[in-house]
Amino acid sequence: MVTADAQVSEFFRQYCHDCHAGGADEGGLELSQLGTDLDDEATRARWVRIYDRVANREMPPVDAAKPSAREREAFTQKLGTLLVAAHAKTKGTVLRRLNRREYENTLNDLFGTNLDLGQMLPEDSRAHEFDNVGHALGLSMVHLQRYMDAADRVLDTAIAGRTEAPQPDTITASYLDSGDADKFVGKVWKKLEDGAVVQFSQRAYPSGMMRATRIRQPGRYRITVNGYAYQSGGPVTFSVGGTSFARGSEKPTYGFWSFPPGRPGDAFSIEFEAWIEQNYMLSVDPYGINDPEKYQRKSVEDYGGPGLAVLNVQIEGPLLDAWPLPGHRLLFEGIDRREIEPRNPADKKKSWYKAKFEVVSDDEEADAARALKRVAAAAFRRPVTDQDVARFVALFGSARTEGNSFEQALRMAVTAIFCSPKFLYLQEPPGKLDSYAMASRVAYFLTRTAPDRELLRAAKEDQLTTDAGLREQTERLLRSPHFERFLVDFTDSWLDLRDMDFTVPDRQLFPEFDAYLQYSMPLETRRFLRELVESDLPVTNIVMSDFAMLNSRLAAHYDLPPVAGAELRKVRLPAGSIRGGLLSQASILKVTANGTNTSPVTRGAWVMERILGTPPPPPPPGVPGVEPDIRGAATLRELLDKHRNLPACNACHRQIDPPGFALESFNPIGGFRDRYRSIGAGEKVQLQVNGRNVGYRLGPEVDSSGMLPGNRPFADFREFREYLAADPRRLAQTLASKLLTFATGRELGFSDRAEVARIVTLSEAHGFGVRDLIHLVVQSEVFRHK
Repeated sequence: MVTADAQVSEFFRQYCHDCHAGGADEGGLELSQLGTDLDDEATRARWVRIYDRVANREMPPVDAAKPSAREREAFTQKLGTLLVAAHAKTKGTVLRRLNRREYENTLNDLFGTNLDLGQMLPEDSRAHEFDNVGHALGLSMVHLQRYMDAADRVLDTAIAGRTEAPQPDTITASYLDSGDADKFVGKVWKKLEDGAVVQFSQRAYPSGMMRATRIRQPGRYRITVNGYAYQSGGPVTFSVGGTSFARGSEKPTYGFWSFPPGRPGDAFSIEFEAWIEQNYMLSVDPYGINDPEKYQRKSVEDYGGPGLAVLNVQIEGPLLDAWPLPGHRLLFEGIDRREIEPRNPADKKKSWYKAKFEVVSDDEEADAARALKRVAAAAFRRPVTDQDVARFVALFGSARTEGNSFEQALRMAVTAIFCSPKFLYLQEPPGKLDSYAMASRVAYFLTRTAPDRELLRAAKEDQLTTDAGLREQTERLLRSPHFERFLVDFTDSWLDLRDMDFTVPDRQLFPEFDAYLQYSMPLETRRFLRELVESDLPVTNIVMSDFAMLNSRLAAHYDLPPVAGAELRKVRLPAGSIRGGLLSQASILKVTANGTNTSPVTRGAWVMERILGTPPPPPPPGVPGVEPDIRGAATLRELLDKHRNLPACNACHRQIDPPGFALESFNPIGGFRDRYRSIGAGEKVQLQVNGRNVGYRLGPEVDSSGMLPGNRPFADFREFREYLAADPRRLAQTLASKLLTFATGRELGFSDRAEVARIVTLSEAHGFGVRDLIHLVVQSEVFRHK
C-alpha cells in the first residue's frame, strides 16, 4: 500500500495546519480527515489536488507563511513520487466495450448497411465528458437483448432477397404535381411561364413539402433541385430536408444551398446525396426572405418581392456501391444459395412476389465453419483459429438439429458472434499492445470503426509496432472520409456539441435564432477543427485565430462582412475582430448557456476543464450556491463577488469566475453583446427581425473584465484570450490529454503526466501543430500500452 509519509506531514504541520487542521477546514479541506492510503482513488484525487495547489504556488495563500523554493520542491518531489507509484499500480484501460456509435459504425461498415442501430441500444454512461471510457461502460441483459435485435436487423437488411441487383428509379416532381396545387397557386405560390413555382416566404402551411417525392424504399439517393432566385438582386438561400406524415417522426435537414438570381427560362441546379427513409418526402423551404403582408394578401401575382423559384426535383436511387451487399458476401461466399422456384413461374413478375432461398451443400458443417471463421475474423478484428469458432459451429449444428434451415442456423451463429465478448470488447492484453490491438486502437480513435483491410494487412506484417509504419497508417486515416466521424464524436464529447439541441433559446429574447443558424453552428466548429488538423495549425488557434469557418448565416450573426452562400469556407477575419478560436463560436456559447441567460460559473468551469485541463472540484459539502448573508447584490457579478467572500468558496471561484466573466461578452446564442437583454424592465429596442418588432429590452451593461491568477487584470474578452494564447504549452497539454483519453478509453492519471509533458515538448519543436500533436499522441507510450 502506498501512503503519505512523515516528510509530507511535516510540510503540512509547518504551512497548512492554521487553515486546515484542528477544526479549521477552509475550502472544505481538513487534513485529519484527508486519509493517507493513496491506493484509494478518492483519497489519491484529493492528494493530487493538494500537489497541484502547492506546485502552482496557489497554496499556502499570499497572507500566510511561505515555504522556501527548496522546501516546496522537496515536498512536490516526494509527494509526486508517491502519487506516480500509486497511480501506476491501477492504471490501464479496463476491458473496454464498444459504445453505441462504435457498435453502429462497425456493423454498418462490415455489412454495407446504413442503419440507426445506436438508437436501439441503451445510452452509454460518461466519465467526465467522454462516453467511450472503459470503466463507465457496463453490460446488462438489456444490452445483450438489444444486440441480438440489432444483429437481426442488420442481417435482414444485408442478406439479398432477390437474385438480380435492384435498379435505381428516378422521380421527377414539382409543386404542380401536388394535389394542393390548385389551392395554393395564385394565392401563396406563384406559377411562372416556365413551370416554376415561387415561394415568397417560409410557411408552416403550406410548407415546402413536395408530395410527389415520396420514397418507397429506404436507401441512399441522389437529389437534384432545379430553380433560381426570382425577383431578387442577390442569391436566395433554401433548405432541403425530409418530412413524413408519421407521428413523432424526425425531420432531418440535408443541407442549405443558394440559387443565384434568374428569370423564367433560366435554370440552376444543386445536387447532393442523402440517406432517405421509407415514406419520407422532400421539403424545399426558402430562408431569409419574408413577405410581411403574406397573411393579408389574397394574391401573390402582383407581389414584387424576392422569391425562390423551384422548377422541379429529381431523385435517383436507391444507389448501391455493390450488390449483393458486403454482409451478404461475408456470409455466403463459396456457398450455393439458390432461389426456390415458385410453382407458377409467372408469379415472379407479380409485385407481391417475395423470393425464397435454400442452401445446397454436400458438407453443411464444413461450409458453415468456413463462413463462421470468415465472419469471426472480421468481427474479432484479428485472425481466428478453428478452436475460436468451434462453439459457434456447434451452435449452428444444434440449430439444424432443431429443424432450422441452413440459413436460419447460420444467422443464429452469426448473431452469437456479434454478441460475443471478443466482438463487443476491444481485445487489449496488459502491457504493450500487439499489432492487431494497435490496429483496433488507431482505427477506433481516428475513424470510429473496425480496422480496414489495409490496417489489418499492416498488422499482419507487424508494421504497427514501428514508428514509421504507425505514422504512415495514422496519416492515411487522417485523410480517410471516415475521419469526419472523429470530428463529430470528439467534438460531441470534448466540446459538448452533443448538447446542441438540448436547449431551445427563448424566442422573445433571441428572435434571430433560426434553423439555418442552428444547422450552421456545429458545422463551424467541426470544420474549424478539421482546418487545424489538415493545415497543422498551432494549438493557440483554439483560443485565438485570425480566421473563421463561415457561411452567409454565420457571417451575419457575427456582424462580419457578408459571405455569399451556405457553404462553409475559411474566411480571414478583420483586424481586431472579437471572433476567432473556439471560445467565440456560437456552438460553444450555446451549449454553455441555458437558452435564456448565461452563468459565469458554468462557462468558467467549462473553460477550466475543456480548454485549460484543470477541472474545478465540486463545492464543499453543505455549502449552497448562495448564502443568505449576500442578499442585496444588484447584478450577477455582485452576487458572485459576495459569494467569493465566503472562505469555503473563495479559492475555487477565484479561478472559475474570471473565464466566465470574459465570456459574458456573448449571449446564449453566441451573439456579441455589451448590454444584457431582458423582458420587462429596460430600454426599448427599435428593431425588426423577420418583419416583426422585437419584444426584448436592453438591460444592464456587460462587464467582461476580471482578475487572472497572479493578480493580473484583464479588461475584456480580447485580453483574456490573449492571456490564454500566450501559454501554448498548457493548451497543447490539455488537447493531448483529451486526445489520449478519447483514444485509449481511459482517464489519464498522475503517472501519465510525464509522458504528456514529453509529448508537449516534442510538439513545441514543431510549433505546436495540431496534426503533429495527433501523431505524437499515437506514437506515445500511453497510446501503445494498456
